[in-house]
Amino acid sequence: MAIQISSVLLQSNEGGKLPESKKISSSSTPLARCRISNPLLSQANTVGIIGGVSVFSTLIFLEKLVWRSSRDGNECVPFVVCSDPGMSRELPFCSSYPPVNGNHSQFISNSGIVVENLRRKREFLEKSGARCIVMPCHISHAWLFEVSDGCSVPFLDMGDCVARELKEAKMKPLEAGSDVRIGVLASDATLVAGFYQEKLRSQGFEVVLPDKATLEHTVVPAIEALNRKDMEGARNLLRIAIHVLLVRAVNCVVLASDEFHSLLPRQDPLHKKCIDPIDALVRFTIKWSQSTEKVHKQPSKKLS
Repeated sequence: MAIQISSVLLQSNEGGKLPESKKISSSSTPLARCRISNPLLSQANTVGIIGGVSVFSTLIFLEKLVWRSSRDGNECVPFVVCSDPGMSRELPFCSSYPPVNGNHSQFISNSGIVVENLRRKREFLEKSGARCIVMPCHISHAWLFEVSDGCSVPFLDMGDCVARELKEAKMKPLEAGSDVRIGVLASDATLVAGFYQEKLRSQGFEVVLPDKATLEHTVVPAIEALNRKDMEGARNLLRIAIHVLLVRAVNCVVLASDEFHSLLPRQDPLHKKCIDPIDALVRFTIKWSQSTEKVHKQPSKKLS
């Protein structure tokens, strides 16, 4: 049962489980044995994508991955996706924004369910032939350690991708005697921003987060404006939030929120002061895929 395809999009059901006809089980039936021994994708540079809480975030990642990897006449990176829009119902606040007051009881009580959900997807992607796993979702990265633990293939960390890119940029401090400062703009300083804070500090950066007033009066209203389809209002509020961080002498601002994807026009001067973690993950994913493909295309050396 040889299946030759370059990419597969698989949609799981609301409970986070794949439909019966698509499950990979430990059954002893010939079909089950075939699926385990002959994965859907056999390319050495196949990327497995765990869909995020936001389906739109997953689609944005896919669009950028396909477009950037296939330009200049190159072949698109082979990939397989497992998406579960039902995850947003397990974490109700994720459909809009996490609470600013730090009340994460729903987050904590459902974390075990979400981790199990994400691990099942990871294991399915491994069995489907993925040689590398990515998770283009800021919220899901709160459980990165639990989800990636025991993974048999490389698991790209979005926070590491951002921190390494900024390190490679060799930026200079804007104020004498201080470290390079990086602003992190997220809807919640505890869940998402804290994750990026740890990664950036490990690379020697000083991290600047918006204060509570900025969150309450610019960031959260910006997301609320997006929910009302008020794009211009959301864009103006986002600009204000970025300016608040820039006046604190940050070199650039990490937009660590799914809602902020593509909100600023590329020609906007503030766009050049920001980095989108999804873009960083796309670049590192393509770099991994192309380097892996190159290694496996090299002719094997004959033993003399």
